[in-house]
Parts: sequence; C-alpha cells; structure tokens
Amino acid sequence: MARPTIALLTDFGTRDHYAGAMKGVILSLCPDATLVDITHDIAPHDVLSGALELAAVYKYFPQGTIFVAVVDPGVGSARRGMAAEAAGYRFVAPDNGLLSLVLRESPPRKAVELTERRYARPTVSRTFEGRDRFAPAAAWLAKGIELTALGRAMQAWHQLDLPQPVVARRPGPSGPGSNVEEMSGEVLRVDRFGNLVTNIDRALFERFAAAGAIDITAGMHTVGKVVATYAEAEPGAVCALFGSSDHLEIAVNGGNAADTLALTRGARVKILRFC
Repeated sequence: MARPTIALLTDFGTRDHYAGAMKGVILSLCPDATLVDITHDIAPHDVLSGALELAAVYKYFPQGTIFVAVVDPGVGSARRGMAAEAAGYRFVAPDNGLLSLVLRESPPRKAVELTERRYARPTVSRTFEGRDRFAPAAAWLAKGIELTALGRAMQAWHQLDLPQPVVARRPGPSGPGSNVEEMSGEVLRVDRFGNLVTNIDRALFERFAAAGAIDITAGMHTVGKVVATYAEAEPGAVCALFGSSDHLEIAVNGGNAADTLALTRGARVKILRFC
C-alpha cells in the first residue's frame, strides 16, 4: 500500500517554527505520511495568492494526496474550518476562500465543517489552528478515516470574488464607424521572476484575438509582441506570453516586468482589437 502524501501550503515562512510544528503534529499521528512543501512563502494573510497557488498545483500531485492549506487572517474567529473531497484529492483549510478556486474548477463530492473535536488536538490555540485543528484533520485522513467523520456536511462555502476580464466596444481612431473592442483584464499575481500573471486565459485571448489585429498595454506601457517563449523577445524587451498556468503574462526577457513597468497585482492589462 502506498504511503499517504500530505502537501502543505501556508503563509508561515520558514524562519519560525510554525510550519515545522504542523509537520510534527502530522507525523506524530501518521508516521507513514510523506510530507511535501508546496510553499510557505505566501505573503502574510494573502488568501487570494494562496488560492491561486493551490489551484495552479494540486492537479499535478498523485491522486489521493491530502492538501492542508493555511492562510488564515481570521484565525480564532467565527470563520469555519473545512475539509473537502474533489477530483480525487482531499483538502483541509479555513473556510475563507482559500479553497474556492479549486472547488470552482473541481466541484466537491463531499465537504464538511471541522466540528468533530476528537480529530483535533486536545487544546486548540486561538492563534494556531493550523497546528491544532487543520494538521490533525489531515493526518487522520491519511490514517484512513472518512472525510465525513470530521464533521457535519457543508452545502456552501466562502467564495473569493475573483475579477473577470471584461469586453466592451469603444470608438475607434477613425470615429464611430471604426470597430474597436477592448478586453480589460487585471494582474492577479506577480511571480518570483517578476512576471505579471493576468486573469486572461489562453482560450479567451485566442477567441478575442482571432477576429483582428491587437495592441496590448499594461498600465500605461505598450507591450511588445505575443511570443511562445521568453527567449523569442529581444533581451530586456517587454513581451506577452502564456505561462505554465495558461494565463497571459507580461514579462521582460532576462528581467523583471514588475520592476521594469512599476506594476503589481491589480494593474490593468488591456487588449485592443481592431476589426
């Protein structure tokens, strides 16, 4: 029988003991578990970044993997803890939107609130539920309990309001008779390399761009051509491409687009189509 895999994603960093304490609790309950760190470098309290990173990675793990994700600015409050089973995986997290992108993409077969105290540590800290509630729940799942044993069924959970691209018609440079349409998107995340990852996915972009010539701007900056790889752009040139998450990115070949363009999450990215 394969050893159970538990993958961790948090905003705890690695300087303090927090991530290590969660691992200790898990291994105390399930010594056979294989622990994998997805990242502990989510910006503190940044639930959206955590949700994006989890949604980008979970499907590349073996079926049956248990994910415990903790980015929890509401720790100790009335917000619920939850566990869900979706797409052959199980997830344990606070019910604050951290799982919303995963569950939007892969609707859960089961979802429960973490109400059964026997599957938490005897004393639950008001400031460290990752150690005392979420890590034990993941370990018990790895030991073989059914997800439904963790608590009562949930029919709804917190959903993040993720901005969606908007398409609108606007007057063209030759007046009302010229057809110009604008797709307005937004930078959702800035990766370690300074690439500006937007909410415009490849399918939406290709449908939009297929009907005419396009121009792309990021903030107030004109973006060069759409390329297949970073190296297709001139060194130091700003370009657009589809990264590993299949979303449009604004990048600089050999550089940092966020620094070069002085843009960050929330920056507008516009695509004009001339028909």
